[in-house]
Amino acid sequence: QVQLVESGGGLVQAGGSLRVSCAASGLPFSRYAMGWFRQVPGKEREFLATISWNGGSTYYADSVKGRFTISRDNAKNTVYLQMNSLKPEDTAVYYCAAAWTGARAVVNGLPWNYWGQGTQVTVSS
Repeated sequence: QVQLVESGGGLVQAGGSLRVSCAASGLPFSRYAMGWFRQVPGKEREFLATISWNGGSTYYADSVKGRFTISRDNAKNTVYLQMNSLKPEDTAVYYCAAAWTGARAVVNGLPWNYWGQGTQVTVSS
C-alpha cells in the first residue's frame, strides 16, 4: 500500500521559514518524480515544484521561484520543501505527490499517481 505522509506544517510569521517533509512508503521511491502542491479552500490546487527521480532536475512555479526549494533524500524515501520569506498568501494546505517516471529526468506534464493527505501551513502577518 502506497503512503505519502506530509509533516512539518505549522504557524510561522511573515518573513519566516518552514520546511515541510513527505515520507513515502510502499513504492520504489527512486523511480518516482516528486512534487509539491498547495490548496486554499475554494480554490484549485496549485502546483509549486517538482524534482526528478535522482534530484538532478527541478522545476518551480513562478509564484515560489527563488523562495522555495525542493529536495529529496532517496535513502530516506523523503522529499522536502524548504520555504523561505513566507508571506500570508502562502497560507494553505500543502500536499506532496508522486509520479512514475522510471529513470527519466522528467519534471513537466507529469501524471501524478499518488497524493498525500496534506499538512497545514499558516503564515501570520
